[in-house]
Amino acid sequence: MKEAMYYDSLSGNRVSCRLCPHLCRIKEGKRGACGVRENRGGRLFTLVHSKVVAANIDPIEKKPLFHFQPGTLSFSLATAGCNLHCLHCQNADISQMPWDRGKIAGRDLAPAEAVSMALEGNCRSIAYTYTEPTIYFEYAYDTAQEAAQAGLKNVFVTNGYMEPGPLEAIEPWLHGANVDLKSFRDSFYRRVCRARLAPVLDTLKRMRTLGIWVEVTTLVIPGLNDDEEELRDIARFIHGLGEDVPWHVSAFHPTYRLTDRPRTPVKSLRRAWEIGKEEGLLFVYTGNVPGDDGENTYCPGCGACVIRRFGFQVLSLELEGGKCHRCSREVPLRMD
Repeated sequence: MKEAMYYDSLSGNRVSCRLCPHLCRIKEGKRGACGVRENRGGRLFTLVHSKVVAANIDPIEKKPLFHFQPGTLSFSLATAGCNLHCLHCQNADISQMPWDRGKIAGRDLAPAEAVSMALEGNCRSIAYTYTEPTIYFEYAYDTAQEAAQAGLKNVFVTNGYMEPGPLEAIEPWLHGANVDLKSFRDSFYRRVCRARLAPVLDTLKRMRTLGIWVEVTTLVIPGLNDDEEELRDIARFIHGLGEDVPWHVSAFHPTYRLTDRPRTPVKSLRRAWEIGKEEGLLFVYTGNVPGDDGENTYCPGCGACVIRRFGFQVLSLELEGGKCHRCSREVPLRMD
């Protein structure tokens, strides 16, 4: 256990958590919506600091981050818990563990040990991923500082449901993020995720303002968020962040508590790709369909393929000093 960083003490030994927009008011002996922050004697504690439920070496493309250190490895960490309860969660066995299984599993892995493992694995970054890094903020915060001092970058793979204070605090050591923009309808967030849309949009804007490299992912679910009007709304919002912000439109498969929907047809992803391009986005990618042309990065100037991929593997990188090998137009990337 470690005392939480963002909370206020209230009367009657209650506390008010200030980590995410749920702003949970927690009675003594109880936990917040994430299931991993507990009020003990009028003080809020995180139950997952250094308690890792997953630690793997992944290609950075798996996050997915296509413009951040492409072709490199990222040491990926997670603890149990999440502040959203999405019906279609792809990692529900660990994200919903505190509620569905009534326990918090994991093994001890101190920040310094995580950094050492990342370096030994020839990783160039540490990714806080699989569940939601916001709910293990103190662990991510401590690890990110150690990682940066060792020359590693730090990236969040996040639902974006966080308060401004924690994001601004970790910004000096947070270099990139992939943010799930699950829908552009508040009704979807409330019904499917038990959350709200507005805080996610605010986080995306704030990350861009802070200079954090941002990529956006939308899992396209048949009948729930795949109509053209909504996809166009998402694309327009992302364009408002910047035409160079990559948008990943990924295929859904039935899982967890959302099994009455079919897999996403490839034609739906390709239409989403077209909509993104029609709205002026320079980089749109199709996900979960290995071998599709939508996995590749094309020069926005001459159309040459500058990064060719198959799934999470980079097959070729045709850039010279970050510029297209054919027309010398700069392609926005975050490299070392």
